Amino acid sequence: MSDNSEQISEWNGALGERWAERQVEIDRMIGPLGEAAIRAADARAGERILDIGCGTGATSLVLASAVGAQGKVLGVDISRPMLDLARRRGAGMTQLEFAEADASSAELPTNFDLIFSRFGVMFFDQPSAAFAHMRCALKPDGRLAFTCWRAPRENAWAMTPLSAARKALQLEQPPSDPLAPGPFAFADATRIQDILSTAGFSDVAVTPFEAPVYLGSTPRSAAEGASQMGPLSRFIRFAGADRAGEAIDAVTEALAPFASPEGVRLPGAVWIVTARSPARP
Repeated sequence: MSDNSEQISEWNGALGERWAERQVEIDRMIGPLGEAAIRAADARAGERILDIGCGTGATSLVLASAVGAQGKVLGVDISRPMLDLARRRGAGMTQLEFAEADASSAELPTNFDLIFSRFGVMFFDQPSAAFAHMRCALKPDGRLAFTCWRAPRENAWAMTPLSAARKALQLEQPPSDPLAPGPFAFADATRIQDILSTAGFSDVAVTPFEAPVYLGSTPRSAAEGASQMGPLSRFIRFAGADRAGEAIDAVTEALAPFASPEGVRLPGAVWIVTARSPARP
């Protein structure tokens, strides 16, 4: 149905390994944004939940606690390094399982009450087809809830480091397709509405939410972390490893004004998206 081979390869390589190694920092970074989506999902005791793009398992653990021993949570991801860590973190929770699969095309169990995702649904090559496929795993009137990034210009955590590095190195990357699979592929709320409506969902709601994004304890550690993932990491790969130190120095300086006793935090902006699978007539 869809070809996500490039994403599968990337998340099973160095990128997936970096995310697994930096699990603590990443959960602290995006945790508050995921918590907003979990509140919107309203997971209940005894429910069956499918967690798409579960990564290292942080949201799956929270959802498993919410559904309790009588419920069921299945976390699905394409990244073996991240799933290995997720399974270790979830050991002992009998209501929690993980599966290595591409949720956009893999055969999925059915009769779920809720499909949830924290930043895991923006990477499908054919998003409408992927959501239509996943909707088949829901009960009639089952719920969908996920969070995704809004436009880069609204996310200073991503653009401040990138802009500083571009200025210091005096380089500009070739423009990318804003609709291509990637972290900001769902930046347009109208596009989200269209994708989910085409996939057969009803009652689609796209709600803005903002929260500070933690990048690190100091400007230097924040710059080094940003160089390992997100837009800055892609820019450094474009510029070449020999210029990474120069870029990190510039980003460290740019992040200094954001330092506080609570660490380096910059604005983050997301959509909290909810929808339903139509009930049978």
